[in-house]
Amino acid sequence: MTDEEVPTGAPNKAKHRVAPSIVLVNTGDGKGKSSAAFGVVLRGLAMEWPVAVVQFLKSGDWHTGEEKICRSLGVDWFAAGDGFTWESDDLEETQSKAVAAWAFAKELIASGQHRLVVMDEISYAMTWGWIEADDVASAITGRPEKMNMVLTGRDMAQQVIDVADTVTEMKVIKHAFENGILAKKGIDY
Repeated sequence: MTDEEVPTGAPNKAKHRVAPSIVLVNTGDGKGKSSAAFGVVLRGLAMEWPVAVVQFLKSGDWHTGEEKICRSLGVDWFAAGDGFTWESDDLEETQSKAVAAWAFAKELIASGQHRLVVMDEISYAMTWGWIEADDVASAITGRPEKMNMVLTGRDMAQQVIDVADTVTEMKVIKHAFENGILAKKGIDY
């Protein structure tokens, strides 16, 4: 039981405004960053928004559950990565794919054709110095007025956090992998 009181008063709406779009960041070492982003994708689709997803690590060979269902619902899906870096036979090629994914994502943003753009696992490309965090932050602030965005990945660059509207840090309390359980199809991908 908690001693916290049940809220009975409504928030003061006079202190708030409607924004034409928002930027969400899901970061941290816990599970659920991409899963939460795909929940936002479903909400956008329900509003009949054009939606695009650019994945910076997963390749088109993964055949994930979220890709399958989102494509069937009309999401423009771009699995532009090369997979896990520790499985890469050529890190320069892996880096090149991430750089190309960012160039593609910048054009996608500038085109203004989507109301929601998800950049899944983009933080890693910034953390590893493959793309410039300042460039990503600039693209976010210069996006078309009604374009919403979700960016995911551990250790999100501070420049991106600074320009985001909402930042959520997923924290590990307990994780199946710590007990020797591998990622499960249908749960983790």
